[in-house]
Amino acid sequence: MLVSALLTSVGINTGLCFLFFILYSVLRRQPSNYEVYIPRQVAEGKSNKRSYFNLERLIPSPGWVKKAWKLSEEELLSISGLDAVVFMRIIIFSLRVFAFAGVIGVFILLPLNCTGDQLEDIDFVDFSNNSLDVFTISNVNNGSNRLWVHFCAVYVVTIFVCFLLYYEYKNVSSKRIAYFYASKPQPHQFTILVRSIPVSAGSSVSDSVERFFREYHPSTYLCHMVIRRTNKLRNLINDSKKLYRRLIHMQADPAQQKYKRSSRFGLFGRKVDLVDQYEKRLEDLEENVRFEQSEVSLAGEEVRAAFVSFNSRYAAATAFHLQQGINPTQWLTEEAPPPDDVYWPFFSSSFMRRWISRLVVIVSCILLTILFLIPVLVVQGLTNLSQLEGWFPFLKSILTLTFVSQVITGYLPSLILQLFLKIVPPIMEFLSSLQGYISHSAIERSACNKVLWFTIWNIFFATVFSGSVLYQVSIVLDPKNIPAKLGVAVPAQASFFIAYVVTSGWTSTSSELFRIIPFIWSLMKRPFVRDTDEEFEVPSIPYHRDIPRILFFGLLGITYFFLAPLILPFLLIYLCLAYIIFRNQFLNVYAPKYETAGKFWPIVHNSMIFSLVLMHCIAVGIFTVKKLSLAPTLIVPLPILTLLFNEYCRKRFLPMFVAYSAETLIKKDREDQNDPSMSEFLDKLVTAYQDPALMPIQYSVHSDGLNSPLISSAEV
Repeated sequence: MLVSALLTSVGINTGLCFLFFILYSVLRRQPSNYEVYIPRQVAEGKSNKRSYFNLERLIPSPGWVKKAWKLSEEELLSISGLDAVVFMRIIIFSLRVFAFAGVIGVFILLPLNCTGDQLEDIDFVDFSNNSLDVFTISNVNNGSNRLWVHFCAVYVVTIFVCFLLYYEYKNVSSKRIAYFYASKPQPHQFTILVRSIPVSAGSSVSDSVERFFREYHPSTYLCHMVIRRTNKLRNLINDSKKLYRRLIHMQADPAQQKYKRSSRFGLFGRKVDLVDQYEKRLEDLEENVRFEQSEVSLAGEEVRAAFVSFNSRYAAATAFHLQQGINPTQWLTEEAPPPDDVYWPFFSSSFMRRWISRLVVIVSCILLTILFLIPVLVVQGLTNLSQLEGWFPFLKSILTLTFVSQVITGYLPSLILQLFLKIVPPIMEFLSSLQGYISHSAIERSACNKVLWFTIWNIFFATVFSGSVLYQVSIVLDPKNIPAKLGVAVPAQASFFIAYVVTSGWTSTSSELFRIIPFIWSLMKRPFVRDTDEEFEVPSIPYHRDIPRILFFGLLGITYFFLAPLILPFLLIYLCLAYIIFRNQFLNVYAPKYETAGKFWPIVHNSMIFSLVLMHCIAVGIFTVKKLSLAPTLIVPLPILTLLFNEYCRKRFLPMFVAYSAETLIKKDREDQNDPSMSEFLDKLVTAYQDPALMPIQYSVHSDGLNSPLISSAEV
């Protein structure tokens, strides 16, 4: 029944993937719908619309596949930045690992598994209704010498993965340094963020910053910009933008109704010109914005944080790494993000508030993890027909139908789990925004880590150790028996995880072509939001959603390659789809909003190390259960050596992702000394980190030039 259900799941998803590819190939040739699928090129004005019918448009074209395949790494770097290159390196790294593991698993381990004694009880006439255990290590005899082949495979794949990890870590590190050398001077390279600034009585935050850095950094200090509370001001500016878009839309559309009755329900009273009414409201909003900007510019609205700029990169790095004050909880420094990456809505005003926020986020993540066990247990009930019939006796007659039972046990569980997982990345991104991170990129990296470990715990461990919460806690509290329990439980879930790769991997990656979820979300919002209320924006790739998915599939591949090698072909198909599709998305759809210069790679490295150590623990358990003498003992050095390798990589490469070396910074500073544009760049640093909410605005045509705040907010 498991094999039959899996085949049903594979058939459904293969059909969906094929349909997505055909439809995308057709619709990509329809210029009238070009902005739906290729919004980035529309934003750049590259859409060529035609008014005549052309039969050629209805014929699927593989041209987009060819363009995505021929895209070079240098072109990708120039289009989408180093983060996109690193994202594609994750896929390439996974392809290399599982291509190598696939050769060993499919051509060596799989035949050994299939030729075990359990084949004597297999009915080849009704092969599709038999268990997948015939393809797993469970089918090999206990104590058989064939298990030594699996033992050797664990060692060989571990060595190969560690070699690739070292190579990729070194490669990405060198690309990061080269990207820095090739970059033009950027404001964040000369700036640090200072928080928890002490303020004496009768003084302002700006005065304290000016006095402190003039005294202790007299030769390198350049300027500063104090951060202010602008939440209320942002709301006013957003209202002004919405009203302005409505006004422009009304003036540009002749068919738009421009009059209404003055009564409450619009049925009686004199006619009112909506254009004049909107213009007056817009003028009032602009006046309120200017007044609020003036209020915010006063010292009373200052947050005890400021962006402090220096005249060289080395000076900024020195100030960042040194403790500035005697009290370690004051004058806290961190690297400044690029101005367009700053997350302005939230700045912790004190050291204590930042830690309280972190505690709240930790508690929220724990509660979310516990609540997510409910859909996991429901999914596990769907994979067991006898349990499902016990829960719902009235469905017994329907569940006897072959196709219904195959869909419910093979396709529906992983589909339900995938739907619940869709809400996890936005929630984790929101929780990360509460922790006090001051950049969108830092929030996304934090969310990426949260989503990854949430997925590993709730999808892998909760599925493997399916049962009550107390049972899972008891497993954690008894660490000595974890390997043995993993050795029994993990192979039993092979069919579920193969179906999960097909459902979550194949379908979601193929649907990425259409961006189905954003499309459905826009349809749901349309009845409640006016067309003019939202401004078109080119999307950026949600790394905190896609990187954890690839890394989780990497964990499944590494842990199952010697247990159930049948999962490897499905993973390779997923990775091949991801390779082509995401290259197309970077080329035609996504535009980068920020650049971290490859800082996501340490997350990838740590995840792969964890996957290797988890595989070693499972190997110890499975060889103990299979009664292969000496094998569990000989596996023990492997996780120790892997962790030592990780420690070496952490000391060898990780510092390059935390901060640039003095050699790198000084060399770059010396190159800029001969650049005549540097003086102009340093002058612009004065206002580089000014809050956008404090910038002058003017939407109405009757502002009489009063388009600036009453009091300037710049700090020099």
